[in-house]
Amino acid sequence: MSSSNAEQAPSTDDAILDAAADLIVHLGVHRTQLAEIARRAGVSRPTVYRRWPDVRAVIGALLTREIRATQQQVELTGADREAFVAAVVEVAVRLRDHPVLGALLHSDSDTLMEYVVERLGTSQQGLLDVLCAAIVQGQQHGSIRTGEPTELAAMVLLIAQSTVQSHRMVAHLLPEQAWRRELATALNGYLAP
Repeated sequence: MSSSNAEQAPSTDDAILDAAADLIVHLGVHRTQLAEIARRAGVSRPTVYRRWPDVRAVIGALLTREIRATQQQVELTGADREAFVAAVVEVAVRLRDHPVLGALLHSDSDTLMEYVVERLGTSQQGLLDVLCAAIVQGQQHGSIRTGEPTELAAMVLLIAQSTVQSHRMVAHLLPEQAWRRELATALNGYLAP
């Protein structure tokens, strides 16, 4: 394979989102401006405006991309509840430690709350779809209790999401291994037949 195929330049959308991510991580949301996103991406402001109307829309697209990519990095290793819970915990850890999400939590929790707490966004709907499919598998396996899969998936999302968002508040009480263990215990207890 030629190196040009292996090292393809990012798409314009990805270049814009990469620039936004870099600015958010290094400057915070409030100092991230559309003109600077365009400059760092090597595109004109009208190019950005043709895709997204403002910085908040760019951030929404960035969150969707990063959450989807994080979720896709974790493979479900089996159809049973234990494999499902292990995957949910791993995704939660990766999202908790994600540099962009962390920067949003620290510099502009209002923006993150808008996209994660106040409405069901594209990224969350994608997570719900994956959770629901895995819950159906676990129910067929017999290791996940009966119940409407969409309802169970929504509650699993809420449990994991609130644990991720509140991690810093209780980090001194729940060191890393305890955090992982207790999240897994909560999910296993909720889903067990």
